[in-house]
Amino acid sequence: MNYEGKRIWLIGASSGIGAALAKELAGQGAHLVLSARNEDALQALAAECGGAEVVPLDLARPETLNAAAERIAAGGKLDALICTAALYDPARVVDLDPGKTAALVQVNVTGTLLVAQCAPKVLREGGQLVLFGSVAGYVGLPKGQAYSATKAAIINLAETLRVELAPGVDVRLVCPGFVRTRLTDMNDFTMPAIIEPEEAAREIARGLAGRSFEIHFPKRFTYALKLLRLLPYPVALRLTARLAG
Repeated sequence: MNYEGKRIWLIGASSGIGAALAKELAGQGAHLVLSARNEDALQALAAECGGAEVVPLDLARPETLNAAAERIAAGGKLDALICTAALYDPARVVDLDPGKTAALVQVNVTGTLLVAQCAPKVLREGGQLVLFGSVAGYVGLPKGQAYSATKAAIINLAETLRVELAPGVDVRLVCPGFVRTRLTDMNDFTMPAIIEPEEAAREIARGLAGRSFEIHFPKRFTYALKLLRLLPYPVALRLTARLAG
């Protein structure tokens, strides 16, 4: 995709990868619609992105997504709908807070499902629906069970939608490795091959401009985890235990 003049709705744009991606796409000439819960952060970002449109919403409240979709569709069809929004709460299973876990599942899984549901209504024919999984969804790792499970669900969802919505919607899947954000700042372990949000944004923009269904990075890390997923359980689980320390 050549981003010049393209109209793109970016959900989860207020910080981290979403904010970096907004700046990258705006720098390539895209006209952006920015959504997240934090309107002040969105307004500040919009000023850096050539006056992007700001439409606040909260994926934990479906009515706000529906209202946003109606408002945006009234302005014309989109070329892409990108959903980076996610919650993260690292903890061992026995320490998980039920309320936080329910909110995490609501935003990461149900929220993404609802975004996918509205995509055909707001996208032009052949427009892109971009969902964010994670390498955390490739394999289960201790202290990240709830988040990893939701990202595995998004990977499965994207694979299904790639077939179900074709050819009218071009479904893409983004699976980042470790990216330095306020979410990964919560981790208390060494994160291999961690990259900055700006590098992640460049990788995503380059990938979406191509034809690949999945965009994953950094390759030196993601290919190792893909290999781990292919190994027999007796081997894979021993290696997973070593990764978990």
